Amino acid sequence: MLKDNRLKIIVYLFLCTNMCLFAQNSTNSPYTRYGYGALADRSFGAGRSMGGIGYGLRSSRQINPMNPASYSSMDSLTFLLDAGATFQLSWFDDNNNRQRNMNGNFEYVAMQFPLTRKLAVSVGLLPYSHVGYNFGAYSEDGPGSLVEYSGTGGLNEVYAGLSADIWKKRLAFGANISYLFGNVDHRRRITTSNIMYTMKKVEVHDMKFDLGVQYTHPLTRTDRMTFGAAYSPGKKLSATAYDLISFDQYFSSLAQADTSRNAGFDIPATYGLGVTYTKDYKMILAADVSYQNWANAHYFGSNENFKNRVKVALGAEYIPNNFTRAYMSRVRYRAGLHYNSSYLKIKDAGYNELGANLGLGFPMLDNRSFINASFEYVKVVPDSKTLINEQYFRFTLSYTFNEFWFFKLKMD
Repeated sequence: MLKDNRLKIIVYLFLCTNMCLFAQNSTNSPYTRYGYGALADRSFGAGRSMGGIGYGLRSSRQINPMNPASYSSMDSLTFLLDAGATFQLSWFDDNNNRQRNMNGNFEYVAMQFPLTRKLAVSVGLLPYSHVGYNFGAYSEDGPGSLVEYSGTGGLNEVYAGLSADIWKKRLAFGANISYLFGNVDHRRRITTSNIMYTMKKVEVHDMKFDLGVQYTHPLTRTDRMTFGAAYSPGKKLSATAYDLISFDQYFSSLAQADTSRNAGFDIPATYGLGVTYTKDYKMILAADVSYQNWANAHYFGSNENFKNRVKVALGAEYIPNNFTRAYMSRVRYRAGLHYNSSYLKIKDAGYNELGANLGLGFPMLDNRSFINASFEYVKVVPDSKTLINEQYFRFTLSYTFNEFWFFKLKMD
C-alpha cells in the first residue's frame, strides 16, 4: 500500500510539472507590456497567506524556496510535496474606460526530503515573471491610426537546493541552483492605410543562484526567534532577442528583422532579510524586507528601463488548539500585509503596490498534510495620473502533502 501511495505521488508530481509548463499566465495587466513583466511571488502555501514572507520562516511542515537554508528544518523521516494554483480577478481604470479580466494558472510544484539528519534537499518549478495583456489605443500619428498591443509568456525556473544544519540545530546554510528559461513576447498591430505587425521577443536560457542562512535562538522550550538572510547575485543573461516587422500577423514574411544573442539582458542582485517569532503549535509572527538593484540592469542593451525595487511584508499565523478533536480549532488562521515598489520605469514614472492577505490551512485526517487557501487583494498606486489604476483579487489554492517515508518497519 505504501509503495502504491508513493507511485501516485510521483505521477501527481509529473502531471503538475507538465501543467506548469503549459499553463496560461495569471495576469492581464497592461504594466506587463514593459520589461520581463510582473515579477512572481516566490513564497508557497502558508507564506503567501502571510504577506509573502519567507526569509526568516523555518518550519518542518512547509517548503520555503525564498531561503534555501530552511530546508534542513524538516526531520529525517519526512517527505514534503507542495503544489499550488491561482485564480485572479482584475480591474483597470484609465479615467475614461474601465475593464475587468479573469485569469488562472497552475503556478508551482516542489518537493523536499532529507538526505541525513542534518542535510535536506528541495527541487521544484516556479515562475519568475508573468506577461499577459491585450489592449488598444489610438496613435499620435494621426486620426484613424490604431495601435493594438498584446503580450504573452514569462520566465520560469527549475531549482534544486541543498541545506545543512551546521551547529546545534541553530545555524543553517543553504543554496539553490536554478535553470531560468522562457520567452517574453511583446507585439503591436498598427492599423493605418495598411496593417503592420511588430514583435519584440526575448528567449532566455541561463543559470542563477540563491544563497541563504538562518539562525534560530531559543527563548523557552516552545518559543524561538529565527533570523534569516538570502542573497542572489545579479548577472547578464544568456538570451536571444528578436526585433521583427511584418505585414503578416504570423511573421512568415518579414519586412525587417534583427536577431541578436546576449544583447544586454540582466537580472539584478537580490538581498533579503527576515525575522520570525514562533511558538510551537500555536503562533508565528514574521517580518521581511527585500531589495533589488534593478536600476543597474540592462534590457535590450539599455539601463534606463528599470528602477530599484523594495518589498516589505508582515505576516502572522494562529492555531487555536492543535491537540483537540475540534476541527476548526486545528485550522491555521493566517493574515499578512505587504508593500512593494515596482521595478518598472514608465515615462519616468512607476507605481507602488499595497496588498492584504487572509488565509486558512485546513488539516487533513492525519493532521500533517494541509489544503491551503490564500485570499489576496492588491491596489496598484501609480506615480502619475497618466498611468492606469489597477486592482486585483487573487485566490491561491495549494496542497501540502506531508508523510513519513524514510523509516523501516521491524518485525518481532
